[in-house]
Amino acid sequence: MDIATAAGRLQALANPARLRIYEILSQAGDEGMTVGSVQDLLGIRASTLSHHLKMLVLAGLVTQTRTATRLVCRPNHDAMDGLFSYLARECRRVPQRGATC
Repeated sequence: MDIATAAGRLQALANPARLRIYEILSQAGDEGMTVGSVQDLLGIRASTLSHHLKMLVLAGLVTQTRTATRLVCRPNHDAMDGLFSYLARECRRVPQRGATC
């Protein structure tokens, strides 16, 4: 993972609503959750939820699958694991000239 990808993922998670969405999807398990179900849990407008989901998808943290009229969202645990690994590896190094953390 490069610094730009890590920063993008951190930026996406820095919003409380997006972090909550990721948490909800993680708790839903491998089967994921429909957008409507997420909206019901959060009690936010569809357009607002759509915006937040788009940011999480663009950051690679959430995937979406359409089945007929249902849009199912799932967390991308590999992307989150990669972010944690990157942070642990790169930000624990002894500071050097040009270090990223």
